[in-house]
Amino acid sequence: MLLTIDIGNTNLTIGLYEGETLAWHWRLATDHARMPDEYGLQLLGLLTHAGHKPADLTGIATASVVPNLTGRVTRACNEYLKTDPLVVDAGVKTGIRIRYEDPKAVGADRVCDAAAVMKLYGGPACVVDFGTATTFNAVTAEGDYLGGAITAGVNLAAEALFQRAAKLPRIDLQRPPSVIGRNTVHAMQSGLLFGYVSMVEGMVARFRAELGPQMKVIATGGLAEVVARETEVIDHIAPWLTLDGLRIIWEMNQRET
Repeated sequence: MLLTIDIGNTNLTIGLYEGETLAWHWRLATDHARMPDEYGLQLLGLLTHAGHKPADLTGIATASVVPNLTGRVTRACNEYLKTDPLVVDAGVKTGIRIRYEDPKAVGADRVCDAAAVMKLYGGPACVVDFGTATTFNAVTAEGDYLGGAITAGVNLAAEALFQRAAKLPRIDLQRPPSVIGRNTVHAMQSGLLFGYVSMVEGMVARFRAELGPQMKVIATGGLAEVVARETEVIDHIAPWLTLDGLRIIWEMNQRET
């Protein structure tokens, strides 16, 4: 069994694979104060909850965009799961050519997403990731990661409105009864949901103008399904795309050893 761990700014997304099947998946809140022992106990507890023990693991693969947690999770895997994880970083075979001006500046999760898209859907593709940030990522038909666009995520924007505007409440992102909100909550829900939907549609059109008419659109991240219900420009919803990419990259590197 393969354990995959995507360390993000908001969540740790964790998957347990039986072959190519994602048998278990979990989301944990990212906690910058948590120590390696705490992460180790959490990971061990999840594995036990799934009915397995560390000896059942054939490997662990991790991707991180939170540098100060990468070492802690790695140490937790070593000490509690008795496995040294493959960390997606420079020098790891991914099958993706990075055409960014500074390849080291590309988040490991973006590389995993690109690897999964090329394996599962093929290019050219635009990957829209609804995370802490909303990112648009361009992958060519040949498997080159070109770059993309980054903006504030939906939840981050909602929290900013609550924090910075005295009369605006904290809201849950839900579909309002109509685009024209008749109260403050519905007006905020309309602006956030339909505003981001319109942004996605506009950005997809601009990406397609550069990548070509055959471009596929793959949505991932926690709010992918919420946004995808409101637009026809998204071809595939893949909420666990980064975990699939970790599995594919891990398998690729096993074949190299």
